[in-house]
Amino acid sequence: MRHGAGWFLRLSAYWFATSFKWFLVLLVLLPAKVAELSPEEEKATRLGFLFGLGAVLALLGPPLMGYLSDRLGRRRPFLLWGSLLTAFALLFLVHAPSYGVLLLAYLLLQVADDLATGPYSALIPDLVPKRERGTASGYMGLLQVAGQVLGGVAGFLLPLSAQAYLAALLNLLGAGLSLRLVPERLSLASSRPFLEALAAPWWDRDFLLVYLTRFLVMLGFYLAQTYLQYYLADVVGVFRALGRTLAEEPYQAVALLGLLISLGAALASVPAGRASDRWGRKPLIYLSGAGLGLLMPFLLFFPRYDLLLGLALLFGLFYGVYLAADWALVTDVLRDPRAHATDMGLWQTSIVLPQVLAGAFGRPLDLLNAREAGLGYLVLFLLAGVFFLLGAFLVGLVRRAR
Repeated sequence: MRHGAGWFLRLSAYWFATSFKWFLVLLVLLPAKVAELSPEEEKATRLGFLFGLGAVLALLGPPLMGYLSDRLGRRRPFLLWGSLLTAFALLFLVHAPSYGVLLLAYLLLQVADDLATGPYSALIPDLVPKRERGTASGYMGLLQVAGQVLGGVAGFLLPLSAQAYLAALLNLLGAGLSLRLVPERLSLASSRPFLEALAAPWWDRDFLLVYLTRFLVMLGFYLAQTYLQYYLADVVGVFRALGRTLAEEPYQAVALLGLLISLGAALASVPAGRASDRWGRKPLIYLSGAGLGLLMPFLLFFPRYDLLLGLALLFGLFYGVYLAADWALVTDVLRDPRAHATDMGLWQTSIVLPQVLAGAFGRPLDLLNAREAGLGYLVLFLLAGVFFLLGAFLVGLVRRAR
């Protein structure tokens, strides 16, 4: 029997809450609290330290929590206690009276999130038959983007404390909806030692290729996203379309582009996921990677805001296709059902590493722009396009997927 839309939405509910939470924490709550609790001349340094620390924990936490879940043969306690601790940590963070307390709250939030999401990420390979994993992946992509959009609205309309309370509430509601689908115990539990469990996927050629392809695509995405606001300020300059000025400041202009990207991704995710169940994952990833890669030169050669609005919607459509097929692809190549959470936890690090590495391109960007106006952006966005294309077409080497 095939699952209906309601079942997939409940399965993806916690991913929606997680996406909403991190959008607000990273873009609004944490920067605002650091500025409130730090001397003016130290706020950027202190914020950067928290982001770096969070990145390290995000690399270690999901595989560790996933391994513990596999070892015990249980998912429910991890999602239950992780979601409760996450809600508490959000309130702890927004009411932190000092930077030291804020640091502790942020550490607790990272650990609590990993406690829940490491095992939670294994639910598609655990519960969804292979013929429906593209559809499940599409719903995951849809709710991930929907969480970001709602986070943007909440960040614009609500005060900081209300944002944190809403994120905590949605976190509990999302966990409650997803928990209803999770069995009390898995049929199999892992007996591997920790280091052996972490090492095993890297000896699997297909897992290694899937990890590499996602790493490359996400590196292209974060290169384009991280420095887009500066590109708008330095190169585009005027934010007009249809004879009207749509934004006065670059941060407003990039927010509108981000909204269009999210809209496009939301529109594409579920149809693309269903298409990947019918036609295979690889054709959808080829299509999305080629589309994302070929859009990059247009971004450079036509630096007009009205054209960028259309390109942002197209970018979102291709990105939504990628999100839908990619999650399904990795679940198709997992070998050991006793190690689903460990393997998926490792796979999640393919998103974190590109975020860290994208920050390292800032200095070369400045040096190239200083040498010739706009040269840094030319190199950066063309490089992002190359990463999109490489990440997509290397999928052709994956054997245990179509």
